Amino acid sequence: MNVFELNATIKAVQEKDLDPETLADTLESLELPRNEKLDNIATWIENNQMKLQWLKEKKRQLSDTETAIKNQTDRLQEFLTAAIDDTGQKEIQTENHILRPRNYKDAVVVEETNKLPIDYVIRTEAIRPDKKKIYEDLKHGKKVLGAHLKPNRKTVIK
Repeated sequence: MNVFELNATIKAVQEKDLDPETLADTLESLELPRNEKLDNIATWIENNQMKLQWLKEKKRQLSDTETAIKNQTDRLQEFLTAAIDDTGQKEIQTENHILRPRNYKDAVVVEETNKLPIDYVIRTEAIRPDKKKIYEDLKHGKKVLGAHLKPNRKTVIK
């Protein structure tokens, strides 16, 4: 396999979401010296980590933008409704729109949950596993039905 074929194979593997067995088989089949292969895989991991960090930041930015647009839309809606209500008309027709304020079901605003009488509070208990206790018991040899330890080995790339 020449360098161009190797590069094409590596690029094809990087672009696919392969199951662990297929990925391992494909990487094993690459005809490269062991250290070169490991170095390329480490570089690939670093690139993936950079992409994940970029995506995380982008997701946060998009979420912030979404919130800002929702808030702006709510304020514009309040302004528009108040402006039409001030005219005393039930409907206003513009060149592009028919504007008709409408009453919807009143919204409940809870300012302080802890001040509500007990009759107005719903108590829920989310059931979630106590992973710390499960870990400790499993580590000490106790069997826990529905849980087990899975080895978690990774390689540090510097």
